[in-house]
Amino acid sequence: MRPLRALLLAAVLLPATVPAPAAAAPEGTLTWAVHITLAPTFFDPAETPGIITPFMVIYALHDALVKPMPGAPMAPSLAESWTVSKDGLVYDFVLRKGVKFHNGDTMTAEDVKFSFERYKGSGAGLLKARVARVETPDPHRVRFVLKQPWPDFLTFYGTPATGAAWIVPKKYVEQVGPEGFKKAPVGAGPYKFVAFKPGIELVLEAHAQYWRKSPEVKTLVLRTIPDESTRLAALKRGEVDIGYSITGPLADELKRTPGLTLKPTYLVFTSWLSPVEQWDPKSPWAHPKVRLAANLALDREAINQAVYLGLARVTPSMIPHRMEYFWQPPAYKFDPAQAKKLLAEAGYPNGFDAGELSGDTIYGSALGEPAVNDFNAVGIRVRLRIMERAAYYTQYGEKKLRGVLYTGSAAFGNAATRLEAYVVKGGRYVYGSHPDIDGLYAEQANETNPTVRSQILTKIQQMVHERTMFIPIMEPAFLNGVGPRVAHHGLNDIPGFAYSAPYEDLKLKAK
Repeated sequence: MRPLRALLLAAVLLPATVPAPAAAAPEGTLTWAVHITLAPTFFDPAETPGIITPFMVIYALHDALVKPMPGAPMAPSLAESWTVSKDGLVYDFVLRKGVKFHNGDTMTAEDVKFSFERYKGSGAGLLKARVARVETPDPHRVRFVLKQPWPDFLTFYGTPATGAAWIVPKKYVEQVGPEGFKKAPVGAGPYKFVAFKPGIELVLEAHAQYWRKSPEVKTLVLRTIPDESTRLAALKRGEVDIGYSITGPLADELKRTPGLTLKPTYLVFTSWLSPVEQWDPKSPWAHPKVRLAANLALDREAINQAVYLGLARVTPSMIPHRMEYFWQPPAYKFDPAQAKKLLAEAGYPNGFDAGELSGDTIYGSALGEPAVNDFNAVGIRVRLRIMERAAYYTQYGEKKLRGVLYTGSAAFGNAATRLEAYVVKGGRYVYGSHPDIDGLYAEQANETNPTVRSQILTKIQQMVHERTMFIPIMEPAFLNGVGPRVAHHGLNDIPGFAYSAPYEDLKLKAK
């Protein structure tokens, strides 16, 4: 992987994208079978929870100062350029002129400042603790002044590690309030909100005046179909054009269906289990040998074959291997006999009741079921509890869940952003932490020497592995089905992004 510093420099030096010549009016409808229940919180960038799911909607409705795009990990968008002061304290953004929100308001520096100040999603505490102030010298310039040099400012701000750089209209939000905004969101993205039927579908319409280009497809429909077999059936009947998340035998059936194409996307995505009761000294999970036994109990290769047709990547880390500063731990061997031996050494020769293994309806179910079977086989007796995705991650972030929690993140960033959310004190999904790891994390955040910083982040990952804080499973392959009407589906156009994007580039085949 190229160093992030080089990628940032390349992004800064990119020329402003020139709007394409006037094109034909948008036509046709493109429909997705979406694997999760869409939630109104997904319509507001201020509430992004540190997972990639909301960006399925955000990339359509909204736009950011800087965001990942094809060929650029941080592409100038609503900001046509930016500069960084020599001391690393000031980031100066030049805004694109003439950008219109869907309600006709013109975007200004005040909207950028307002969007940052109202942001309360994942990483908000860290961002706001490190930004001294946001200045608006004129309507087309925004200046972020940091309290001290912070190498990860743009990693947190300018990628979907957070939603802080995605801009909403200040006047409109103040007029309708946060709840009103979620009922009728207004953004600056390529598509406008038309209608939302909870549990059924979201309908969007092309914003023909979108600055980058007018979309070619007039109407987008994101249809909620939680059941995987029903999603595939809808794709086979032509009721939808793209079906997200088709796994296991159904994925094999999809591959064999004439006219349909299996299209995997590869994300900065890891799935792991977090025994959050390890922080309770009375819990069996507090014993490191119990957590190691759980790691040895999992047959990860069998799970990969059964769920992802062998297209996923088994991993011993909760950091994706494509992320900057990734450290490769030694692999966990599938060894149920050794797992039972470790449980006995920890004082549980007959195993123990581990309560619930909780997860969301998609990955928690697909990966949770085989994990439950493998755990029960060695004496770690757990029961699977499945929740709707948005509700699950809300309760997870509010620290309301117990037992073993399925965890998965495809949020952009680097090893530091992933550690901030799941390992370090104060992180959105952190139930407990180690003071020495917290101290090292604070040290690396202020370190401007890339080599030294890499060494510190490597040390943190080694400590996480040595203390067996998690039960990593794999880096999933996101398996999707594409129907015969689609000329350009957008899957994998933005490296590491799960879904179809950019939406304005999608095309249907001519009739």
